[in-house]
Amino acid sequence: MLSAQIVNYDLGLNAPAVARLALAFAVMVTKWNMRHRTRKELIDMPESLLKDIGLSRDEAYTEARRPFWRA
Repeated sequence: MLSAQIVNYDLGLNAPAVARLALAFAVMVTKWNMRHRTRKELIDMPESLLKDIGLSRDEAYTEARRPFWRA
């Protein structure tokens, strides 16, 4: 299952509270993991790819240094 599919999954109001809480926690950890991986990949990107996405090397380093829990 793709992380985007997990993020958008909803158990509904009839699900037990523990299940909703567990899903919310799993979604949060998935988002944090995705942020961590993508931010660290910015460091190794070549200049040409950074230019394609509109970032300078300094902006990429600044973004990569941000904590994973900050959006």
